[in-house]
Formats: sequence, structure tokens, C-alpha cells
Amino acid sequence: MLTETAHAKLNLALHVRARRADGYHELESLFAFCVDGDGLSGTLREDGGIVLRIEGPFADDLRADETNLVVRAAQALQAATGSHLGADLVLDKRLPIASGIGGGSADAAAALRMLVRLWNIRPMDIDFPGIAATLGADVPACLGSQTVFGAGVGDRLEAIDLDLADTPVLLVNPLIACPTGPVFAGWDGIDRGALDPLTWPRGRNDLAASAMALVPQIEEVLAVLRAQLPAVARMSGSGATCFAIFATEAERDAAADRIIADHPDWWVMTSALR
Repeated sequence: MLTETAHAKLNLALHVRARRADGYHELESLFAFCVDGDGLSGTLREDGGIVLRIEGPFADDLRADETNLVVRAAQALQAATGSHLGADLVLDKRLPIASGIGGGSADAAAALRMLVRLWNIRPMDIDFPGIAATLGADVPACLGSQTVFGAGVGDRLEAIDLDLADTPVLLVNPLIACPTGPVFAGWDGIDRGALDPLTWPRGRNDLAASAMALVPQIEEVLAVLRAQLPAVARMSGSGATCFAIFATEAERDAAADRIIADHPDWWVMTSALR
């Protein structure tokens, strides 16, 4: 049996520059990834079948059929390689659904990473990033799960070393789904300027206002996080998860304890950046 972690994705900053004619948006984002996330395990099947079982705290929110990105990733890899092998897969769903931290995209990327090992495929023999891109805009970034600067619709990625590894981070979600489509549709269309990844703490998330209009609780989450006096507190992606960066693990853990005590109905995860 092989295992992979589907690392939670954070948009440390997310600038929306334009709405394109094809319905997509021109974005600039600094992606970073947490040590923690969903868990994926798999064992080999010789008959080519892809069988997914989902467990974990958010298992009931997902279907284990061909609509699931893990299954779609496996099928896409089979199609690209002509492989007749299959897999029994178990997804431990620990991240909330529709929460702005790339849960589904990270799951798909983890499936691709694991299956090339399980099926003994050499990544250099296939268009690995191209397969990832067919599964969703964030999947290519999640494939490496390292800090990257993304532009376009997430298809232009540039590795960038900001020395963020082991940075303590706290993730908080009010456990209200925040669907990506309506959040993007609600963007006000104003280009507020480019993102410099080297000065990302001075950046912003241009989708925050739209997300708060749909899920007002996001504003409360951010206020609570900022009251903990982190270095940075911001919404990730299209919400509703927000994150806070701390100088030390002790500060992060103390903040988490206070938030859990005051808001037991919220989802809280302590982690560190990779």
C-alpha cells in the first residue's frame, strides 16, 4: 500500500486582474502549502478498476464515484498512459469541502503522484502537468505542493523561494461552504494592481468582499484571527477558510486554543508551511 498527503493549499495573496471573454479570470497568486491535509492510500488492482472509499470527518460531503476528482485523476492517468492497471483507493477527508484551500485539487494531485508510483510510470514519459491541468486550475500548483507564483488562470507557474518552510500557520473555517463560481461572479471587476510575490504580506485577496457577501461569517473569522495579533491574516482562495501566520508555534497554538474555546462550531487546524 502506498500513501500520499493531499497538502492544504493557501493563497497567501490573490489578485484578480481581469475577467476574460471565456468566463475565466486573469489571476496573480502566491500559492503555499501546509504540511497537513487530506490523506490518500492505494493498493494495486490488476483488473484496471478504480474503486474509491471515503472516510474521515468530511466523508459524508463527497461522493465516491466518477464525479470525484480522485477517480477522475486516476482515469485521466490511465487514458494518458494506456495503463490497464487499477487501484483500490481510500481518501481520508480531513479538509472541509468548498473551503478555498484546494481540497479537491490537492486530492487529485495526490492521486496522480501516488499512482505513477503504484503503476511504475515515469513522470518524464508523460505530460504530467498537462494531465493535472485538465482536472482543474489549481491542480498543477498542487502537483508539486511547493511555494509558487501563479499567473493567468493558474497555468503559468514560477517556483519562488521565500524561505517559508516551517512557518507556523493556523487555518479556521466557519463550516459554511463557499462555492467558487458565485464568488468569482461577484468580483467587482476593479483591477487593484499587480502582486509582487516578494512583498506578499502587503498583498490582498480580491475575492474577499465577494465571498463575505455570500458568507458573512468570513468577516467574523478574520476579525477573530486578527485579534490574535498574527503577522498576517487573510482569506484563502474563494473562501471560506482564513489563515493566520505566526512567528512561533507557541503563539499559533495559544491562538488556536482560544478560538476553539470561543467558537467550538468552527473548524480549526494548526499546521506549518512546507
